[in-house]
Amino acid sequence: MDTRTATAELGWISFPANGWEEVSGYDENLNTIRTYQVCNVFEPSQNNWLLTTYIDRRAAQRIYVEIRFTVRDCASIPSVLGSCKETFNLYYLETDRTVSEGIKGVDTIAADESFSQVDFGGRLMKVNTEVRSFGPLSKGRGFHLAFQDLGACMSLLAVRVFYKKCPSIVQNFAFFPETLTGAESTSLVIARGSCIPNAEEVDVPIKLYCNGDGEWMVPIGSCSCKAGYEPDNGNVCRACPQGTFKSFQGAGLCQQCPLNSRSTIEAATLCGCRNGYYRGDMDKPEDVCTSVPSAPRNVVSVVNQTTLLLEWNSPRETGHRDDLSYNVLCRRCHSSERRACQPCDDSVAFVPGKRGLKETRVEISKLRAHTSYTFEIQVSPVSREKWLIFVQHSPSVVPIMHQVSSTSRSFSLSWPPPEQPNGIILDYEIRYYDKTSVLNSSVVRSETPNVVLEGLRPGTGYAVQVRARTVAGYGAYSKDMLFQTLTDDEYKSELGQQLSLIAGSLVGGVCIVSLVAIAIICTSGPTPTVTFPTLSEGHSSPGVKIYIDPFTYEDPNEAVREFAKEIDPSCVKIEEVIGSGEFGEVYKGRLKPVGKKEIPVAIKTLKVGYSERQRRDFLSEASIMGQFDQPNIIRLEGVVTKSRPTMIITEFMENGALDSFLRQNDGQFPVIQLVGMLRGIASGMRYLAEMSYVHRDLAARNILVNSNLVCKVSDFGLSRYLEDDTSDPTYTSSLGGKIPVRWTAPEAIAYRKFTSASDVWSYGIVTWEVMSYGERPYWDMSNQDVINAIEQDFRLPAPMDCPVVLHQLMLDCWQKDRNARPKFPDIVSMLDKMIRNPASLKAGTNNVTPGPSHHPLLDRGAPDLSRVSSVEDWLAALKMTQYRDSFLGSGFTSLPLITQITAEDLQRIGVSLAGHQKKILTSVQSMRHNIDDQSPTESV
Repeated sequence: MDTRTATAELGWISFPANGWEEVSGYDENLNTIRTYQVCNVFEPSQNNWLLTTYIDRRAAQRIYVEIRFTVRDCASIPSVLGSCKETFNLYYLETDRTVSEGIKGVDTIAADESFSQVDFGGRLMKVNTEVRSFGPLSKGRGFHLAFQDLGACMSLLAVRVFYKKCPSIVQNFAFFPETLTGAESTSLVIARGSCIPNAEEVDVPIKLYCNGDGEWMVPIGSCSCKAGYEPDNGNVCRACPQGTFKSFQGAGLCQQCPLNSRSTIEAATLCGCRNGYYRGDMDKPEDVCTSVPSAPRNVVSVVNQTTLLLEWNSPRETGHRDDLSYNVLCRRCHSSERRACQPCDDSVAFVPGKRGLKETRVEISKLRAHTSYTFEIQVSPVSREKWLIFVQHSPSVVPIMHQVSSTSRSFSLSWPPPEQPNGIILDYEIRYYDKTSVLNSSVVRSETPNVVLEGLRPGTGYAVQVRARTVAGYGAYSKDMLFQTLTDDEYKSELGQQLSLIAGSLVGGVCIVSLVAIAIICTSGPTPTVTFPTLSEGHSSPGVKIYIDPFTYEDPNEAVREFAKEIDPSCVKIEEVIGSGEFGEVYKGRLKPVGKKEIPVAIKTLKVGYSERQRRDFLSEASIMGQFDQPNIIRLEGVVTKSRPTMIITEFMENGALDSFLRQNDGQFPVIQLVGMLRGIASGMRYLAEMSYVHRDLAARNILVNSNLVCKVSDFGLSRYLEDDTSDPTYTSSLGGKIPVRWTAPEAIAYRKFTSASDVWSYGIVTWEVMSYGERPYWDMSNQDVINAIEQDFRLPAPMDCPVVLHQLMLDCWQKDRNARPKFPDIVSMLDKMIRNPASLKAGTNNVTPGPSHHPLLDRGAPDLSRVSSVEDWLAALKMTQYRDSFLGSGFTSLPLITQITAEDLQRIGVSLAGHQKKILTSVQSMRHNIDDQSPTESV
């Protein structure tokens, strides 16, 4: 709506009748206009309303109103009462023409300038222009505007109502439609783009953001002209004319056809060669066409057992090419029928290859014995020659291997000879490798069908293969067979048993040996002690470095400049949104520093419309991270502060947050691997404690995991804002403030005493999360219930299959007296001992936990099977209802049948996860035990 162009009556509704009055007048340029005026300043208690006609909002959510008006100065009106005003009120009413939801105020509008003299020519009037906006609008298709006068002498010269939009645009060869702005002035509206004709996507998704001012910003993704089309004027893809071509998608221009080629159509992606000219397989579309080379010459073949060496000379006629290449085609023929040939299978090896050869020789191995082959050499790829070659026989595969004996450092193996030796066996080749390191294999040879492999690692599995050799060469390797060395403890135990047997049969001899041994000990020096090396941290630094709070700087931006590296935004490429943070979106992207290799990164951005305080708080996390340099702390790559959007760039952690990663891989890791992950977290926290930094929000959700399962402490942005209220139930407590109650020590909840000791309490909760594969601490208890339970000395029970030593570590971290809790160096040392002694992680799982053993909430640590009456109830108690149809469909329809289930049954049913199988079999074993004891209860 724009009353500046109106020539007829506006027809607005005024109330009461003696209030607002529509008149014709002139603006400051003496143009005829329709205005409304009111001037009842001599009468008290004025309340004059003016309602516009219905205005269709056309799907806009935020509306702008521009008002041009004049106001008479009350001081210039003689004998006026005290009710004179120099302001008026603006309202709006959402409606669907027939139904209204109620009138809403927009603003009280005052004049910047008022006038005290009236000149009917309008030359001395002081015209004010004010713009107001309101929204979001959603209750009707349109609205009315209302003006309220409470006793002013004024005129409405013009009212213009409008909304803002981003116009349709073609950018980066993508078309973006006209887009209305959002409901708030700071809103960003995503517009999806589509490639213009004859263009194709380069990066997806293709989108632009429309800001509240109707301006496009933050382009993501792009298109480019496809093959056969070139960019014209930046936003059009024009077809290549005849005689030209473009073979690739992108910004390049059409090129003239190469020599001896032509194109007779528009939009050609390739120029065809003229008659008598050709291109080779490796030729590029821009290369010239050449004539046919002749066949290769003087081919020589040398057969050595199952290996063949082919050599030849270059063709006499090269066709004016200097880049000839050769392809070698292999076909296997039956010895009885030379014409019945088939392509060689993939087991045949070609060195350096069988296609695109630059040299005039090739070595072909792993051929079959007593078999005829034909080999065809192609040249660019028109000329060719064929040769027929017969290969001798090699021995067949060794069928099986047996382990004769084993120690902690070696094992002895034997095997039968091949079923078809095809000659005299000269010797055997044995290849073996640690199953965790396939690339590092070792090879030994033996003239007999047995071998002793020595120099192995204790308690390690090795994959072993063997093959036989005759005068025709080596046969194929046998399939991988896995053999295990004993651990040191197992070997000592076995050795002790053997010594006991020997001692039992040689009693008299033992006595003599004992006397000799005593004599030797008495004359020997002190017994040497065995020490274990400390596990490497992967980080060391001289001296002690202390964390500096960036908020102690008079200018926090100075802390950013000191601790964070500024990155050129041209080196950063945003790829996709992977989440949202407190200040804006989080993206996955790539960083290509000048002169360095491109790396994947995570990019946190600061949303548009931020305040200076929000920017300072956002960058404070970079000022904190930039001070840390340790393998288990998330690494800061740098910041972008000199252009928009403002970014914090960190290393990219492929597996995301630890809690969700564990839930996705429930039961898939051995306990010692989980301990290794916990050790990494503790190492990072030890580093922070040594720097006098308190994290305050240590939880599995704030631990990130990379592709090598290295855990790194992250999220340093919230630790300073624990007094700000929030609606997030993770952080809100009934005491007020922003606290992650389930992870926070009681003194920190009650008195805000955050120290490294409170971080140790949080670490105990993280340990419980890891061992329960991401279960929520304290389950569905409310925050207040958690606080009350901890005050009553309740502590979380051990998760299923959690070793006692790990749960005892949790309980130590949850000591009420913070001075009694272990320090992070102590925790790292404890975990190192567990890793060096894996046997300590195997015993005592699922036992009654020390401490508050009679708290009613302890029953929540394991499923309650006492009230289970059906298969559905049983699966629900185990939280595995996803397998209901599989169990019932496989015939396991009752609990007595369930008690007979085996691991093979679970595999057949479709329960493939090791953790789920173990949980189900443990429950089945418990139910069998209850049936045998005829007892309805089950111990915790």
